[in-house]
Amino acid sequence: MNTAFKVVIPARYASTRLHGKPLLNIAGKPMIAHVCERAAQAGAEDIIVATDDARIFQTVTELGIKAVMTRADHQSGTERIAEVARLCSWAGDDIIVNLQGDEPLIPPDYIREVAFALAAQQQAGIATLAAKIVHEDEIFNPNAVKVVLDKNNYALYFSRATIPHCRDAINRVSTTYLRHIGMYAYTVDFLNRYCSWQASPLEAIESLEQLRILWHGDKVLVKVVDKTPEAGVDTAEDLLRVERILLL
Repeated sequence: MNTAFKVVIPARYASTRLHGKPLLNIAGKPMIAHVCERAAQAGAEDIIVATDDARIFQTVTELGIKAVMTRADHQSGTERIAEVARLCSWAGDDIIVNLQGDEPLIPPDYIREVAFALAAQQQAGIATLAAKIVHEDEIFNPNAVKVVLDKNNYALYFSRATIPHCRDAINRVSTTYLRHIGMYAYTVDFLNRYCSWQASPLEAIESLEQLRILWHGDKVLVKVVDKTPEAGVDTAEDLLRVERILLL
């Protein structure tokens, strides 16, 4: 498998909590520009912003970044990326990293690591990241998605619940809990297969799209990294927090 990788950044204007989020100014430039810079620092051979909004398309192209206009009816960023792969006629074994447009603080090393981890094995068509949970409150927080791995670092299950469950509280101290980090690398072949699958009951119960993969019998490789990255931008408060960090 090829070790080069591409980054596609899905970017929607109509965010529920923060309208026009990709174009909001952070430290003198649109948020989407910061995200693209992280992808470039990671060494991506191609960086494309996938959007259905002319304002985002215009801003990105004026910055000298590639953009692709996609359909407006996609249900997820994954479907939007699959359309980009088709429009660009990418090969089946090409590796794409799905980088969210509201993650301006994502470490470039993490982008590279998830792509290289996928390229280094042949059992899974998709790879993602996780980090050890160090704060106990995260173990019980349903917004912190947990993942349990097999001995080869393939996912056994993802859940908002506390997994693995320690029957005896004393064992909790020695148990390693892993928090899932929602960044994915996948091959174009996997992406096309994924988009052909029906949603699964498990993903409906947990509201976790990645459970569709396990439900349909595919493997998910999980690369464990040093720590959970800084949170992305969902609110006006997040915007100020991220700007403070970038200006340090």
